[in-house]
Amino acid sequence: MQDQRRVVIDHISPSVNCGEFYIKRVVNEIVNVRAHILADGHDVLGATIYYKHENEKKWRETRMTLDFNNEWQGAFTVKKQGFYSYKVEAWVDYALNWRHGIIRKIDDGQYVRSELLEGADYVKDIIDKVASAEDKAYLKELRAIFTNEDKYGEALNEATSERLYKLFYDNPVKLLEATSKGYDAYVDRKKARFSTWYEFFPRSASEKEGVHGTFKDCERLLPRIKNMGFDVVYLPPIHPIGEVNRKGKNNTTDAKPDDVGSTWGVGSKYGGHKDIHPKLGSLEDFKSLVQRAKDNNLEIAMDYALQAAPDHPWVKEHPSWFKWRPDGTVQYAENPPKKYQDILPIYWETEDYQNLWHECLDILLHWIDCGIEIFRVDNPHTKPFHFWNWIITQVKLKHPNVIFLAEAFTAPKVMQQLAKQGYTQSYTYFTWRNTKHELTEYIEELTKTELREYMQPNFWPNTPDINPFHLQSTGESKHMQRYALAGTLSSSIGIYGPVFEYMLSDSLLGKEEYLNSEKFQIAHYDWNIQNKLTTVIAKINYIRHLNEALQQTNNIKFCYVDNDNLMAYYKWNDAKTNHIFVIISLDAHNSQQGTVQLPLQELGVQAGHNIEMHDLITDSRYNWHNEWNFVELHPTLPFHIFQINK
Repeated sequence: MQDQRRVVIDHISPSVNCGEFYIKRVVNEIVNVRAHILADGHDVLGATIYYKHENEKKWRETRMTLDFNNEWQGAFTVKKQGFYSYKVEAWVDYALNWRHGIIRKIDDGQYVRSELLEGADYVKDIIDKVASAEDKAYLKELRAIFTNEDKYGEALNEATSERLYKLFYDNPVKLLEATSKGYDAYVDRKKARFSTWYEFFPRSASEKEGVHGTFKDCERLLPRIKNMGFDVVYLPPIHPIGEVNRKGKNNTTDAKPDDVGSTWGVGSKYGGHKDIHPKLGSLEDFKSLVQRAKDNNLEIAMDYALQAAPDHPWVKEHPSWFKWRPDGTVQYAENPPKKYQDILPIYWETEDYQNLWHECLDILLHWIDCGIEIFRVDNPHTKPFHFWNWIITQVKLKHPNVIFLAEAFTAPKVMQQLAKQGYTQSYTYFTWRNTKHELTEYIEELTKTELREYMQPNFWPNTPDINPFHLQSTGESKHMQRYALAGTLSSSIGIYGPVFEYMLSDSLLGKEEYLNSEKFQIAHYDWNIQNKLTTVIAKINYIRHLNEALQQTNNIKFCYVDNDNLMAYYKWNDAKTNHIFVIISLDAHNSQQGTVQLPLQELGVQAGHNIEMHDLITDSRYNWHNEWNFVELHPTLPFHIFQINK
């Protein structure tokens, strides 16, 4: 037989796959919970959210309120890292239902003597639940009033009083309550949501042309990176590079004796994934770099590339971890028509998979012991999803600060599945979104759908693998535009430098690949050069660190502007104490004009009210009084980042 519960709880959000996977938050963020809650008839309902951290024994409680159409809402704040559980409970609130009914009858002029006697019973039910002696005394007196016919008038006043309503509301008697299943939220440190990455190749860090860079050279660059406002320094693989089938310059297969090969071809006679390329320095040198970075309020992010060069020690020590062809040769990596002769993909279906998985975990633990808490993972979509769930879970159990960024420019649902399985952040399609329609549609998808609950985007205008067509042979304005878009649309961003800020965008003909790619050769830079773009990048990063509205991605509203070459959007923090309004031109060559609509309703102000628009880039201040305002942007500085002061 079914039980007697009358309340139905349905469509609880946020949840991912109906609770199969956890949602993601960072410390001190809010979880806004919604649910469809209904019962037969017209009775008054009550609902609450129960939540607790994994280390807490007792559930905390926060009440939900009816929004509209049987949709209820409530919220709680996550204060600590780790897992939180939450669930919804709902019930028919007979006491409040009685109060609602008696008010309507009194308003209709009906005699409610019998109803007052019923009310006395509801009052009795909560006397032992209230905390204060004063409230207990009041309720006992109220029972006497409700049962005394001579105090009928006084009883009517008390039955409809706000004091009684509050006591009933705060001390509900939950009969036949319904409780939903539990859901989980994983709470990370703030950097999981808000981070600013700078990628460079350590081997190109030397001051002398033609000389292999070292970790000591990298230390010299840390103040420059810090002064530009970055907080994560991401290093491509630092391990020994394979010599067998080594690639030459521009990905050729005929490497010359002095060619250094691809850093992603991991492993040689000098060691594998737990070892360091001998020309970069020693393990102690690396630990020194990690510490120097911390001294500069920077974190080193390492590349975690689970593939092997043909001469990686694993090939001899664990041959079953690779796929061998009938002719005795080993299968190298392919993504037809692309071929990667210098890389052997791991055979994940090996019968020895348990030892393989544990070795992969040991690699992470080794570098975590060296002070690393951020990993950019190369091509995670070519490894089993359940492997990632296992390994990320194992790491997080002992090292909750560790962050994983998925480098997976692949099918949307594959990227989403990696995020569901535990990845902290994800590369995105921002790199190729260039028009107003493309950008708006993509941001709406990331921030207005279920993706907002588990896929935390990281926007990169360029990477060593991707030299997008819109950056090729373009100048300062386009680079400023792309960085401003990334830095104001997403709370986590990154660039591959100094290629980006020095606007080095020469490409292979007809391809989104860099000519003379640093992936296959050492480059030499004058790291002391400062230009307008380095100044703008530093300014944007400084603004991001001072404004909470730019330290999250999801709170965004696109605003109307009557020009398809102009974009406008409003961002705010959860407390609605920080308001940012961005207007940006997508035209890198011509001035653009338009009329932009301010989001007055969201700001809670009326037309005619003085609004100070503080341009945080130029430090100019303007007073806007109207909903519609004229703007003009020039390629010399193609955007405004306004702080709105109401």
